[in-house]
Amino acid sequence: MATRTHPPARSAPPFAPLGVLRELPSFLRRPAVLTPIGLRRREGWAALGVLETVHIAGLFLVVLPLIGIWQQAMHLSPPDAFDKLPGGWLLPFTILIAPIAEEALFRGWQTGRPRALWLLACTVVLAILVVCAKGMAPMVLAGALAALALAALGGWIALRKRRAPIAGFLTAYPAVFWIVALVFAGVHLTNYPAVSVLTLPLVLPQLWAALLLGFTRQRVGLHAAMLQHAGANAATMLLVHFGT
Repeated sequence: MATRTHPPARSAPPFAPLGVLRELPSFLRRPAVLTPIGLRRREGWAALGVLETVHIAGLFLVVLPLIGIWQQAMHLSPPDAFDKLPGGWLLPFTILIAPIAEEALFRGWQTGRPRALWLLACTVVLAILVVCAKGMAPMVLAGALAALALAALGGWIALRKRRAPIAGFLTAYPAVFWIVALVFAGVHLTNYPAVSVLTLPLVLPQLWAALLLGFTRQRVGLHAAMLQHAGANAATMLLVHFGT
């Protein structure tokens, strides 16, 4: 009986510092799972530098000025999510915690490998448990969390040797990429005190970030996407600090 095989992830083209800029539009037209360069090679750091520069330049020169004009024209309130953070947590949260957590959640599993998708499923179950926690007895909640932790660890170990993407993931990836980018942007609507049709353009920075970070995740790797995310957040915090 013939064995069923799945197409491998697409190999990224040879790296050239400016060539990576030409790859970006092609990738966004047809997102694909790539074999990343990684940060163990000098080319990976060079690619990260180029993409970080494009990310911040697009944010500062185009996206932020546009939403600033929109906010003033529509008399919209600024974000208030950071006001809820405990004192002294703003910088650690925006520059360290958020980049690591958000990249792991939104793009960490985008290899399509079974163990990565298993951890994503466990994370979704964890989120459901957190939402339902108030209506659960403490012992029941503790038992559910313990069982979930064991399931996550057991699945990670059991699936560690299965490196090929699951069936259909590579074909579905273009849709997956764009859905995740839109969800990533949409989640950040919670940064604002009120949500309406008028506030939708205010998450354009996050949509821009999702597109650039999605490409970086595939072209260079997950750790590079985390660093790029942290760098963009740090640059934004500097802009806010010196602009006030």
